[in-house]
Amino acid sequence: MSADGPAAKNVAIIMDGNARWATERGLPVLDGHREGARTLKQTVRNAVRLDVQELTVYAFSTENWTRPRWEVEGLMAMFAELIESETPELDQEGVRMRFIGRREGVSDELQRRMEWAEGVTADNDRMTLFVAFNYGGRAEILDAAARFEGGGEDDFQQCLYAPEMTDPDLLIRTSGEHRLSNYLLWQCAYSELVFSDKLWPDFDKDDLAAALEEFGMRERRFGAR
Repeated sequence: MSADGPAAKNVAIIMDGNARWATERGLPVLDGHREGARTLKQTVRNAVRLDVQELTVYAFSTENWTRPRWEVEGLMAMFAELIESETPELDQEGVRMRFIGRREGVSDELQRRMEWAEGVTADNDRMTLFVAFNYGGRAEILDAAARFEGGGEDDFQQCLYAPEMTDPDLLIRTSGEHRLSNYLLWQCAYSELVFSDKLWPDFDKDDLAAALEEFGMRERRFGAR
């Protein structure tokens, strides 16, 4: 298949490498996360301009709670600030926001901000930004199984955190790591995988465009010959 093949309309990203980026520059780890947040902001806008319809980003996993307390608290504060500062701009861009993951353990104030952002952007349809926060693929499947009352795959999907999410065509992971890290295990069953050696804060529009172009060169069989 040539680069003129089907476009990846639904993209998932594992944003990896913030801490390494900071360490390489002799900076505090939280500075790396802040730079990563700036990269995310630009990536969302780049995705809109590249006609991506759904973008799902791995912001905070269920396993990330085991990081040092100062790092977790810093991430929570930064996340709350970003929701408040970025939601109006995303709304103007026509981006709909959805947060997926467990709400248990998340502060009431942060939950309120998440619900506010979802409400403000609910009617937008240019692109949907799914933010996986306090998210784990196994946790999602377990939570769905607890609600599942029988049926087939379509019925089970209705029990997932975001039943309306389209299975990602493409999954991108930065920082040179080659693993899924418990991310969208159900949804990425047949996603194409692209691994970038770039640390997340260095990932730019050209890198996103290159991943989309590589996707367009692949032939997807979904288990068939």
